[in-house]
Amino acid sequence: MDHHTDFDQDQVSITVDDHHQEIVAAAAADSECESSNPDVEKFEFFTGNGMIRLDEEKNEHIVIKDSFLMGMRLLGKESDVVAIHKNLYSSRTGMVRMEAFRIFSAAVAEKCGGDANVKYAWYGGSRDELCEIIGYGFSRCKEPQNGVSHGIGIHLSPTNAAIDGAMLAEEDDNGLRHMLLCRVILGKPEVVSAGSGQFEPSSENFDSGIDNPLAPKKYIIWRAYMNSHIFPNYIISFRTPKNYYCVKPKSPSMKFPMLLNVLSNFLDPSRMKLISRYYKDFRENKINRSQLIRRLRQLIGDKLLISVIKMWKHKV
Repeated sequence: MDHHTDFDQDQVSITVDDHHQEIVAAAAADSECESSNPDVEKFEFFTGNGMIRLDEEKNEHIVIKDSFLMGMRLLGKESDVVAIHKNLYSSRTGMVRMEAFRIFSAAVAEKCGGDANVKYAWYGGSRDELCEIIGYGFSRCKEPQNGVSHGIGIHLSPTNAAIDGAMLAEEDDNGLRHMLLCRVILGKPEVVSAGSGQFEPSSENFDSGIDNPLAPKKYIIWRAYMNSHIFPNYIISFRTPKNYYCVKPKSPSMKFPMLLNVLSNFLDPSRMKLISRYYKDFRENKINRSQLIRRLRQLIGDKLLISVIKMWKHKV
């Protein structure tokens, strides 16, 4: 079995998303050719962990880079992809994990009528954490830094929302941040509301969680499945502006108590309860203004937030 070109062998159970097909095609077409870039010391954490650096001129590198920059939205123009490393899963443990992923993909596909609904997704963290995941798998479920939890599990970002995963990527001593690009078995997902303490499927009908059925920004893989339904394929290393996570939309201003009152007409009680709690934390100096705004944007979304403020301004 050729463990270096597995993408073209997985088609039976994979649903193609916006970038999946391009990555599959690029990986199948490109040969395993390690880049001769001299910055080897920066990435010995990865190359010493069974990974190979992709040549920047190879189509596989280009497709993943383009997908990442597109998912970074406006910050894509200010972001610099320094390297992409591929998991060769050539060790005995790696081969076992790859085979386990195949088996679970097939099992979920059979359960879901032939489609395991496998997607690519981003996962951000520290360099050491990502190396540990590559070597040993996921060991814990992190608390979301933005304060908005959609259940207890591994939270990943779809390929078109790389910026959300990048918010969790920690800068290393070389000024680089790193994210995993993983294949994820979603099966049949269920909607998990913000602030939920759910930690497993609500019934046998579901396999994973999402935050929004129409345009998901989060995939939630439950802890029991975190090492069978997630397979790390790549690590992308990049630089971004220091304040990349603090970019704010340009919009009119509005007093917060009034904003709360107006939002109550648009949001369900559970989200309003969370917003009230965030505001209480702000008033008690437990969080600062930028943290409050960031949590609001994550929970409400920029589009609704700006629309509500503009609508209120027109009425004043």
